[in-house]
Amino acid sequence: MCKFSKFLLKLMGVGVLLNVGLFCVFFFDLDGKLLFNVVEPFLKNHYDNMERKDTLKTPYSIRKFPKFDYDT
Repeated sequence: MCKFSKFLLKLMGVGVLLNVGLFCVFFFDLDGKLLFNVVEPFLKNHYDNMERKDTLKTPYSIRKFPKFDYDT
């Protein structure tokens, strides 16, 4: 066998292994499990501890809104 055919066989083997690995990720929903068990708790913890403006404490004033005049 020449070097090119050996290279093609190795490349096809790597492609088959990659395809099997991606199929396992798809079949067992490993990406969804990773997002649900690792990423989501991290994001929940981060965004639940953020300081936010309390919109209930802001005074309501009708004068803050623009006046709309319509000429008919």
